[in-house]
Amino acid sequence: MSPADRQSDPRPGARPGRIWQGDREKAYRPLAPETRRAAFEAGLAAYARGDFFEAHEDLEPAWMGTDDLEERALHQGLIKVAAAYVHAGRGNPEGISKNLVGARRHLTLAGTAGTTWGVDVPTLIADLDIRLERPDLALAAPVIRRTEPT
Repeated sequence: MSPADRQSDPRPGARPGRIWQGDREKAYRPLAPETRRAAFEAGLAAYARGDFFEAHEDLEPAWMGTDDLEERALHQGLIKVAAAYVHAGRGNPEGISKNLVGARRHLTLAGTAGTTWGVDVPTLIADLDIRLERPDLALAAPVIRRTEPT
């Protein structure tokens, strides 16, 4: 089965506790929507106060807790944005760039999940693009703008 086929069907041949996302298996630990929402909100609150490591850790259950590929892409994109700024705190510009590129890739696959979860994904992608084009601006973490969830 091609990677494209696996991306459109989240579980063909995946091992227990795993899901196909993109071209490989990833962790899948089903969580109720309310639990995912709580993890998501905690992660964005940590990010907003500049605690990027905590944001990364808080967002992981939301990412691993769903088999919806667009929702997973949103959460993983946000995790990578947070990880970029963990690297910024360590003075690692290569880590910033690598994670922003990964974040952008995941966020472009988020489809309607941004609207559902109340994140302005198009603006965030534009902010990432600016930072990728201008490394001198990459040290400042973008604001994750919220919208009314649908």
